[in-house]
Amino acid sequence: MYKITTKFLKQFLKTSTIYKYGFNWSPMYKRTTAKLIEVSDDLYYVKIRLKLNWKNRNYSGSIFGGSMLAATDPIYMIQLIQILGDNYVVWDKAVEARYKRPAKSTIYGEFIFSSEEITNIKKSVSENNETDIVKTLNLVDEKQNIIATFNKTVYIADKYFYKEKLKARKTNN
Repeated sequence: MYKITTKFLKQFLKTSTIYKYGFNWSPMYKRTTAKLIEVSDDLYYVKIRLKLNWKNRNYSGSIFGGSMLAATDPIYMIQLIQILGDNYVVWDKAVEARYKRPAKSTIYGEFIFSSEEITNIKKSVSENNETDIVKTLNLVDEKQNIIATFNKTVYIADKYFYKEKLKARKTNN
């Protein structure tokens, strides 16, 4: 549904606008209580805000760790799907979460890709058909204190290679 809607809306809106409002209006992302507040036109930069409120407050009065994790979960994957295009398969593979201090106020996260990273991903996939990357994201408060760090592993593959890999798996089972 999201892919079809995005494809249709690209006729009328910038991809960054679709990305930002699509996330913010999507029921699955809305439940995280986070909002995308900035998205660059090339999608290489996304900034989120997560305010402490009654929906995400834990027993200790700080932002629930699950809300922080959920707010960060889909961003890198969907960024890459949009940046790389239809010839690639992109999946979230793993995450390592480190909570450093309680989030007692609004926190922010910045998801950044450089042109060099995208070039290296494409090169690695062209040479190996698939690759894993690890991106580190810090959630910080207004004073730039690190609240939580997430190391996200994202899998990227050539679409044709991935389809053949799935066929081979089904044949072997």
